Amino acid sequence: MSVLKPTLSFEEGWPILQEEAINRIILLVEGHTNNQFTSQEYMRFYTTVYNMCEKNPAGPEAHKVYLQYKKTMEDYVSSKVVPSIQGKKDDILLHELVKRWNNHKTITRWLSRFFHYLDRYLVPRRSLPSLQETSHLTFYELVYGEANDRVRDTVISLIDREREGEQIDQALVKNVLDIYVEMGGDSMKYYAKDFEESMLKDSAVFYSKKASDWIASKSYEDYMLKVEECLKHEEERVQSYLRYRSKHKLLEVLEYELLTVHASRLEEKKQINAAAA
Repeated sequence: MSVLKPTLSFEEGWPILQEEAINRIILLVEGHTNNQFTSQEYMRFYTTVYNMCEKNPAGPEAHKVYLQYKKTMEDYVSSKVVPSIQGKKDDILLHELVKRWNNHKTITRWLSRFFHYLDRYLVPRRSLPSLQETSHLTFYELVYGEANDRVRDTVISLIDREREGEQIDQALVKNVLDIYVEMGGDSMKYYAKDFEESMLKDSAVFYSKKASDWIASKSYEDYMLKVEECLKHEEERVQSYLRYRSKHKLLEVLEYELLTVHASRLEEKKQINAAAA
């Protein structure tokens, strides 16, 4: 049986995609050109991929195109994104991360259109991650492998500063937390594993210290007012930038550290307060 050959080989088609589509998208997102793609150009690049794959949509040539797409994303992230965040910290790190993620999504969106034929045929037939999933996983592995500890700790530090009464850039925090969710395809797996778990532990430490200070210095009524105020502010925090899934867990942490741990002392203060009245 003869093997069906594509009307356009990988060696013929890929240079067209690399030079005229991929390189141009990178220049566009990096701010070196404003030259947008026309509908005619979109069709040309889509047709190029089609001609490279259509004789055998799940065959070796199509798979070669898919692997080269993946390598393209890895090369871009390694050469442009990772160096841009190395050495940065605090708000500067977060702003750069948000910028780079938005650029990455733009590249992914354009390339997913040009390579859509792979998503339609190769991906389902070979049970491969979609083009978007492949791109997002690349960002997660290469960027968050490098920076997640710094990113997470910076966000948690901002949250604690807000708890102390300082105004923070809530929109920036929300944009960073959105990245965790979007990278996981809205599954919350990265948000839960790489942020929420540490945030809840930090919250326990924060409120444990506050409870120790307040229980020693405040009356029962003043202490309970503080508890009520903290509960209100944490609910507002969920509304502003934390994910709703964190609300119940966060309030449980707060109630345990502020109320359960000091239940006997609070009861003593309550009785003293009642006797004085």
